[in-house]
Amino acid sequence: MSATNAAPKASPLLFLRSLLYYAGFYPVTMVFSLICLIIGPLLPFRTRFKFLTLINYFYIAWLRICCGVKVRVTGRENLPAEGSYVVIANHQSEWETLYFQLLIRPQAVVLKRELLRIPLFGWALALLKPIALDRSKRRGALKQLLEQGKARLADGIPLLIFPQGTRLPVGKLGKLNKGGAMLAVSSEVPIVPVAHNAGLYWPGKSFIKYPGTVEVAVGPAIATQGRTVDEVHSESTAWLEAAMKQQGSLD
Repeated sequence: MSATNAAPKASPLLFLRSLLYYAGFYPVTMVFSLICLIIGPLLPFRTRFKFLTLINYFYIAWLRICCGVKVRVTGRENLPAEGSYVVIANHQSEWETLYFQLLIRPQAVVLKRELLRIPLFGWALALLKPIALDRSKRRGALKQLLEQGKARLADGIPLLIFPQGTRLPVGKLGKLNKGGAMLAVSSEVPIVPVAHNAGLYWPGKSFIKYPGTVEVAVGPAIATQGRTVDEVHSESTAWLEAAMKQQGSLD
């Protein structure tokens, strides 16, 4: 399936398989979130991250079993083995929030504040030190991103940013903001672009999941010392755009 091809027809079988997925997803999430809220605050951050994201292994395995959605990663070796760094990735599917916590461990993610208000799930998510932005206050959001982002990076925690700002349908790139490049340059840490085509198999806000293999490509770490924000932003987003086209998720 590619960005230029029409999505397959949502057959009754695909509906039933997706229904089965959510029949397992929601009860397990509620129970595990309760456990996390009790145990999580007692653990140091790195141990807490490992514990709270154990459920993500279930999510990805259950998705493969119920809906036939698999994953293939290339370039995993490009993720720095030590130290902090900034990851920028395209934003097109709820799948990202499930899998990326397994790919980048530990991490702090930049997300919208509303997610932390979801009962149980959002409360547990808040224990992972996300940077929760109020998107209605753009200037204040950038200041918060830079201040809290630098603090996470100084603590040796990689930071995940979606420069598109919101989920976009397959085939669309939108405007890529410079927040990730600004953080990486100011903190003198590498920036790593990551592209995926999960929207082909789990379209944003879609109940139906389509069988297939999500391709994830991790680009080379881009050095930032002695470089400008514009240079780093241009190089990292150019790689991201080219990889998305190769994966078939960008026109």
